[in-house]
Amino acid sequence: MSSKYGSIMSKEVPGPKSAELGKLRERLIAKGVGIVAPVFIDRAEGSLLTDVDGNVFIDMGSGIGVTNVGHRPPEVEAAIKAQAEKFIHPCFQVTPYESYLRVAEKIAKLAPGTGLTKSVLFNAGAEAVENSVKISRHFNKKAAAFSFNHGFHGRTMMALALTAKDMPYKAGYGPLPETYKVEFAYCYRCPFKMDYPSCGIACADKIDETWTSPQFEGKVSSLIGEPIAGEGGFIVPPKEFYPKVAKICKKHNVVYIDDEIQTGAGRTGKMWCVEHWPGAEPDILVSGKGIGGGFPLSATTGRPEIMDAPQVGGLGGTFGGNPIACAASLSQMEIIEKNMDNVKNINTLMVKRLKEMQEKHSIIGEIRGIGAMMALELVSDPTTKEPAAKEAGAVKNAALKRGLLILTCGTYNNVVRMHPSIIMPQDVLEESMDILEGSFKEVTSA
Repeated sequence: MSSKYGSIMSKEVPGPKSAELGKLRERLIAKGVGIVAPVFIDRAEGSLLTDVDGNVFIDMGSGIGVTNVGHRPPEVEAAIKAQAEKFIHPCFQVTPYESYLRVAEKIAKLAPGTGLTKSVLFNAGAEAVENSVKISRHFNKKAAAFSFNHGFHGRTMMALALTAKDMPYKAGYGPLPETYKVEFAYCYRCPFKMDYPSCGIACADKIDETWTSPQFEGKVSSLIGEPIAGEGGFIVPPKEFYPKVAKICKKHNVVYIDDEIQTGAGRTGKMWCVEHWPGAEPDILVSGKGIGGGFPLSATTGRPEIMDAPQVGGLGGTFGGNPIACAASLSQMEIIEKNMDNVKNINTLMVKRLKEMQEKHSIIGEIRGIGAMMALELVSDPTTKEPAAKEAGAVKNAALKRGLLILTCGTYNNVVRMHPSIIMPQDVLEESMDILEGSFKEVTSA
């Protein structure tokens, strides 16, 4: 099959070189490390991936929401090279350097609201999540950490405890740190069997009720939530949900932690997704993925009185805020700021094409997302909303063979998700939608 962007092979996917490397992976890499596509990448540029067999794929995965402005932007490459010529790793806690400060300064300038001015830099998003809970507990001297059903916050022990999905993330790793869950605003599958907006955002009211109970009154330290539940299925709550949640957190003196690891850095058309909902200003912002320019970088940013609560030496990490990562971050964030207006164009095109597909394929139960973060929840029956997990996997595989890399997610493994670069050219985006439509035709007619 031919594609404008490369030969999407007449041979099998994976090609022979990828297949051979796949055998090596099975021999050398732990079984628990899963992969989305059995193709080994040789190079990447912009929105295109080329594997070791010469096959070209349009990248709608973006390294799971990392390469927000595509692969290897020239400005980012130049910043990395310039920093590497100076120094690579002195460790900020030993001999500090300016770029660490400039990243913190940039995040403070762009943070949602006006009070989030102090940061600590880490590597993975899970580190930033763990530290947000540590800092919250130190600040208000309370222990109970809450998160939402359908949320994902990482794979380290506390982050994993905060994550909702058991299989494959949590199964077999217990006992995990004690945390608690409240319901997310998953309107398509409302846990209270109510309809929006007549529900009055009952899911938020339930949080207030829970924290007023004898079990939790005066004991809740923090609540962490993704503005859009990412791994849970790109679930977008109603606009009233997070402002109400923020108000409830203030009422109970609970630190509200905004997990923007996947939704931040311009992904939804604003620097931080929570900015779509005035009145939802958090106490702590957790960022990662897209802020690093492709390098491991994350941040915990919050109000000074919260961030300064831990004792000197109580926060840090050997590689946190690595100077190469900081250089890449500062360069990528500048590109994001200049190109955020393009997210609306990407969203308009995707929504139009996805709605056309929904009209043709009843398996598409719901289209949802904001900006360049879009998903389709697949159901075998639109009335019962029975999750169509097998079909979601089949669509992903069909798309890969046609030259499109997409991901699946969801509590029920039935969601097809896409996070294209926010500067993906229109013709590449159009072709990706053509391939996706062809993949649905193949799967639904089989």
